[in-house]
Amino acid sequence: MNASHTNDGRTDRTARSAARLAAVQAIYQMELTGSDAEAVADEFVEHRFVRGIENAPDEEFFGAIVRGVPHHQAEIDSSIAKCLSKDWKLQRIDSTLRAILRAATYELIAQKDVPAKVVIDEYLDVAHAFSNADEASFVNAVLDKLAHRKRAPEFGEMPPDDELRF
Repeated sequence: MNASHTNDGRTDRTARSAARLAAVQAIYQMELTGSDAEAVADEFVEHRFVRGIENAPDEEFFGAIVRGVPHHQAEIDSSIAKCLSKDWKLQRIDSTLRAILRAATYELIAQKDVPAKVVIDEYLDVAHAFSNADEASFVNAVLDKLAHRKRAPEFGEMPPDDELRF
């Protein structure tokens, strides 16, 4: 497998993985503090990212996720809710898991250049970093169902009739 590299030699995959992890932390912070996306994104880039190191986040990709989630939050939350069991409400889910699901959902909707299976695997890794095995399994199940709805053709399926298409 041949990974592409950023201008400073880092692989795009490593930089994007770091960006996803940071984006989940930023989305979590935005929910807890009520801060807006622009302020939190700027804080992360200016004070938390260390440029020039091998595992530095892709700042552009990070910014797209952090700004995209609140911009599309109604659609994102509605999409997640459709993948939960009838007895579960999104607000009942732990805030860290909510941040993971929101970031992954944004990426499934907006970042069509990243295969759905990659999105699921990447956010499953994030879930393992912040939660126990049961919670990570929950994230996996929701994202799998969501991916089949949002990216049905990648799985050789037709999108559900109620799925919004652009």
